[in-house]
Amino acid sequence: MNEKYFPQEIEERQQTRWAAGRVFEVEPDPARQKFYCLEMLPYPSGRIHMGHVRNYSIGDALATFKRMQGYNVIHPMGWDAFGMPAENAAINNNARPDVWTFENIDAMRAQLKRMGFSYDWRREIASCLPEYYRWNQWFFIQMWKRGWLYRKNATVNWCPKCNTSLANEQAEGGFCWRHEDTPVEQRELEQWFIRVTNYADELLDELDTLEGGWPERVIAMQRNWIGRSQGAEVDFTVAQENAPTNGKKIRIFTTRIDTIFGANAVIVAPEHPFIDELISSGRASVELIDFVEKQRAISKEERIAEVAEKQGVNTGQFVSNPFNGERLPVWTANFVVTGYGTGAIMAVPAHDERDFEFSQKHGLPIPRVIKLAGSTDADDAPVEAAFTTKDETGVLINSGRFNGMTVPAAIGSMTQYAVEHGFGEAQTNFKIRDWGVSRQRAWGTPIPFIHCPKDGIVPVPEEQLPVVLPADLNFSTTGSPLAENAAFVNTTCPQCGGPARRDTDTMDTFVDSSWYYFRYCDPDNEEMPFNPEIIAYWAPVEQYIGGIEHAVLHLIYTRLWTKIMRDLGLIDFGEPVKKLLTQGMVGLATNRCEEHQWLYPNEVIEGKCKFCGRPVIVGRIEKMSKSKKNTVDPDEMIKIYGADTVRLFMLFAAPPEKDLEWSEAGTEGASRFLNRVWRIVYKWQGKLASFKDESLEYSSAARALRRKTHQTIKRVTHDIGDRINFNTAVAALMELTNEIYAFDGSLKGEASDADLFTLKEAIEALVKMMAPFTPHIAEELWTGLGHNEMVVASTWPVFDAELAKDEELEIPVQLNGKLVARLTVSADATDEALTRAALAHERVQARLGGRQVVKTIVVPKRLVNVVVE
Repeated sequence: MNEKYFPQEIEERQQTRWAAGRVFEVEPDPARQKFYCLEMLPYPSGRIHMGHVRNYSIGDALATFKRMQGYNVIHPMGWDAFGMPAENAAINNNARPDVWTFENIDAMRAQLKRMGFSYDWRREIASCLPEYYRWNQWFFIQMWKRGWLYRKNATVNWCPKCNTSLANEQAEGGFCWRHEDTPVEQRELEQWFIRVTNYADELLDELDTLEGGWPERVIAMQRNWIGRSQGAEVDFTVAQENAPTNGKKIRIFTTRIDTIFGANAVIVAPEHPFIDELISSGRASVELIDFVEKQRAISKEERIAEVAEKQGVNTGQFVSNPFNGERLPVWTANFVVTGYGTGAIMAVPAHDERDFEFSQKHGLPIPRVIKLAGSTDADDAPVEAAFTTKDETGVLINSGRFNGMTVPAAIGSMTQYAVEHGFGEAQTNFKIRDWGVSRQRAWGTPIPFIHCPKDGIVPVPEEQLPVVLPADLNFSTTGSPLAENAAFVNTTCPQCGGPARRDTDTMDTFVDSSWYYFRYCDPDNEEMPFNPEIIAYWAPVEQYIGGIEHAVLHLIYTRLWTKIMRDLGLIDFGEPVKKLLTQGMVGLATNRCEEHQWLYPNEVIEGKCKFCGRPVIVGRIEKMSKSKKNTVDPDEMIKIYGADTVRLFMLFAAPPEKDLEWSEAGTEGASRFLNRVWRIVYKWQGKLASFKDESLEYSSAARALRRKTHQTIKRVTHDIGDRINFNTAVAALMELTNEIYAFDGSLKGEASDADLFTLKEAIEALVKMMAPFTPHIAEELWTGLGHNEMVVASTWPVFDAELAKDEELEIPVQLNGKLVARLTVSADATDEALTRAALAHERVQARLGGRQVVKTIVVPKRLVNVVVE
């Protein structure tokens, strides 16, 4: 060992050793218990950032820990390589997106290797490679054969100048990202959809099986996103001028049929067929036509946002309430959309807050039909706020034959009444919709279907997969590069042999990330997506790590895809991930001034902006962003401190699920700790390497250090393995290091054999336990201690329960809250033993003076309080 710690030199040397020893390469081994450790794969944008570093440091620490515990650990990495940024770069630079993407992959791979993460790089995948996306296409064809994939018209963001659809991110604010003066239109295009709703019940119900392994917040978000609503569909018959009815009906969906006697209107979506019929018949007002056109130009997501103003227009038409025959107006409003329920609702303002707000704004009546059980309020009392109870505390009023029923009873009875009289039925709806997987972009998986004038939609024969993206796409075009590539589009129908056209849509990139970690397990398979026997060993994933921003879309789609693969017979389970950790973001406390907004730290001088002298406000932690001038380059930090120091800071500065504020002072503190460990190991390494005898007599100081060593092993093992709480584990290692230094300082003269063994045990345990957090320095120190095996492949230390016990505890005894005595007891003394010892103590007996003991309060291992009259 060198006397001084040179991280860059050490890290390069140890990474070379790991690669030569192939220590992170694994294969299925039925004789060993497996552990699949997975971090969400990155998009190859060009450089890794501190958020990546934190995510991968967490995963790597856990992977190394499990490997040292004897598990057969698979820990892979790959690239979510299709998507908009590459296509945007190609458009802006008239370049090929594949070249841009692979240059970025090369750069980011080099960065990850420089961090020393323990990936099995043989398993690397990139979703933009034909050998990967051919299986996306294969899955699509299998779903098509089974009716799980279909086409229908759907609304997309459309730029008339680009002559193509835009992702929501490209249409923010209602204008095209390339043509900032061009309003985005909402157009109906025929799109591909996967039948998510076939699996909606299962996706929702199986969330129960994930409780305890997944964060409660993620489970709640998924439950809300899936959004199962059990209710009823009811037909309201349309009436027209000079006729009581024309026989047409508007079907509404409601979860509160019990409130139907309180309906004051039927409200339909601007896209509802009733509106189209009204406009085409010439009976729509100018106000209505103008409103509908404006609403159809806005995305449904924007319209139903909570902050959106509730807007609507009366159509001038009426319907009849099937329960009481009451004539109700038909409105259209921005908060009703097609795609959920029937695209029509009944407004019940006395019992729905949104409807109450809308009715007050437009002067509609607010009839009350439910009140609190036992209330003495008059049934026709004015309504000051919506009464929304859904339980037995609500009873029906002003509701005909259903008066007096509780809300739950009325829902069942009224639904049955609607069914028996032929104007309604029970219905379960979901907020989650079928997954629209079409994208009118070029940098994605081509959809493997052919459109034939004679035979219609025909799948590409499986032996002809993959359908490969052309290398000569023209990204300077104002339309779709794929649609304008004649060599790609024009083909032959595989059924009739006649001329046909390829589908020119590509797949949503969430398809790529829905099953990638299955491919890691068998990345070179040319016959199928993966070998089911291999997956049967490696899957499901034991631990998945990624950001909370993926809680809904990615994590729902990957659960869906797993169930689809199960139903295709590829796997025999339905949930892909046993445990999920959503790590917090990495950011900086923001510096702002009134004039210059975001400021770098070096642009702040004595609390003032260096440009204008105004006071600087330090705000909350913000996610790192170039636009906010709060980014930190990992490469720069590695050059200064080394990868181990950066990793250690990331794991120590905050619990993994909490946001982390980047601090260079904190990084310097991590560096000081590593240097401190280096110095103590360097001092003793020559004397400890060959020492093995344990049959010794130990001083009280040696016993104390041995006790601390085994307590630390116990704590760190628990913190990593059971809690995934790395910051407290690192804190325990720092405490052990302090104890080693204290013991070292207590030695006078030559150390005894017992002292040497105590130091050997403590230092070797410390070095081993550092391996998950700082593997390079741990490896170097382990070698310096005389070991030939690599520390990351060594056995995790095991604590001795007896040695880990505190020998004795001093317990204060109080009488009515006042200290009267102290007990010296065994560390494993029970609460009952503490109570007996306290009551028997001579000082307690003297102060009792015959008074009655009311109760004894024991704070385990801390305190006994005797309460007397």
